[in-house]
Amino acid sequence: MRDTTHMDVSYVANLARIELTDEETELFQGQLDQVLEYVEQLNELDVSTVEPTAHAAPRVNVLRSDEPSASLANDLVIGNAPAARDGQILVPKINEQF
Repeated sequence: MRDTTHMDVSYVANLARIELTDEETELFQGQLDQVLEYVEQLNELDVSTVEPTAHAAPRVNVLRSDEPSASLANDLVIGNAPAARDGQILVPKINEQF
């Protein structure tokens, strides 16, 4: 079982299929250890009185209202398509085997 307070850069680089030199591994390990130490400091804070939020500032819906309106003319749409037949846009066939 891995130590959750320590993350090994070599282990992560292997998972990401990234080759690192010894110098890079040492540099990145030191940087990652500093980040993890800071996160541990944050974990020590008492946030029991802080209300959970999704954003630091209040957000409002910036989308337009969904109102029916006239659609584009079929000829205009088909005219912009790379390929069309019988008033329909042709797309490449995709077969995926699972």
